[in-house]
Amino acid sequence: MLVIKRIKQTFHLSASEGDRETVERVLGVYADSCPVARSVKGSIEISSELDFAPAS
Repeated sequence: MLVIKRIKQTFHLSASEGDRETVERVLGVYADSCPVARSVKGSIEISSELDFAPAS
């Protein structure tokens, strides 16, 4: 039987450098509003990272 213990997400985003702080703040709190993340909270570890590329 397969048991999922961890999920690692990488968000790839291109936006203006001025939006970086907002993007990082949203990434830090989005899981509290995500129904999927909330349903597995406590049983599956979810980690997130941001791959931010300033828009040209």
